[in-house]
Amino acid sequence: MLGKLESVEEKYNELAQFLADPEVIADQTNWQKYAKTHASLEPIVTTFLEYKKVIEGIEGTKEMLQDDLDKEMQELAKMELGDLEQQQEELEGKLKVLLIPKDPNDEKNVIFEIRAGTGGEEAALFASNLFRMYTRYAERHGWKTDIMDANYTDIGGFREIVFVIEGNGAYSRMKFESGVHRVQRVPSTESSGRIHTSAATVAVLPEAEEVDIDINPNDIRIDLFCATGPGGQCVNTTQSAVRLTHVPTGIVVSCQDEKSQHKNKDKAMRVLRARIQDKIEEEKRAEVAQARKSQVGSGDRSERIRTYNFPQGRVTDHRIGLTLHRLDAILDGELDEIIDQLNTADQTEKLKEEVE
Repeated sequence: MLGKLESVEEKYNELAQFLADPEVIADQTNWQKYAKTHASLEPIVTTFLEYKKVIEGIEGTKEMLQDDLDKEMQELAKMELGDLEQQQEELEGKLKVLLIPKDPNDEKNVIFEIRAGTGGEEAALFASNLFRMYTRYAERHGWKTDIMDANYTDIGGFREIVFVIEGNGAYSRMKFESGVHRVQRVPSTESSGRIHTSAATVAVLPEAEEVDIDINPNDIRIDLFCATGPGGQCVNTTQSAVRLTHVPTGIVVSCQDEKSQHKNKDKAMRVLRARIQDKIEEEKRAEVAQARKSQVGSGDRSERIRTYNFPQGRVTDHRIGLTLHRLDAILDGELDEIIDQLNTADQTEKLKEEVE
């Protein structure tokens, strides 16, 4: 680990020199690239410098204890040594986490696709509960939510809804939400009071930028049609809805949320880029025989990840064995406790792999 840290510090100092070089400053594209890398290394280097100071302090205190000291000074030196060794342990743990390779998608916006699964109308209502949960979570973090496409039911649920959450680090917080979410409750349509189990699937995709993926316009078929659902009379009479088909992959994306055909096309392209990028990355993962399947799950949309039990007011995340009796708060967007523990479990798994 120390060897890696020395290399990181050396790289950090080298980049600092580049950033001060007039020739590099004149080339803003390169300068921004260096500045971004320099900023990403700063937390590691700052912590490492603090760690080296603590090590120096430990060595100095141990030397002092070898001298002839009176009893009081010895006790003070031993106390100081204990504090410094505790700091050393904490900083080593922090450095191990900081050295874990970062997911290149972590800082990106995130595209959610929620679809009603087994359970009919009740599943569609649960899909709307999940949509509200994620939008409330976004509000708590000051992020923006924008609906890309939605297929409504007559009683206010969603057969399917696609939306984007825009915010710094949104994907890093939301990436473990992919999978099957199960609900156990008495549906509003149930007269006998029996508890039903329904489900909705959630897919979480990092938004792909144009520089991430190059799509040939000739590979896209564009169809226009009249929108359906809420929005007034004009929604159903003008061809504002857009359907994009990426011919090479067969991926189809539609958007009808906006009254403007141009805006719907732009939104559909954002989703299309994300789905194509996800397909490419999925194929790459499949090529690697020893691909990691972390403790917090593979992100497979068929994997049951969480149960929301209304009669007992509890939420259970099956990947990490976490149960919380705060159902109402969680459905109101208080997800940080679950997300923090999922991230910790993922970091622990990655640390194990580093050691192995």
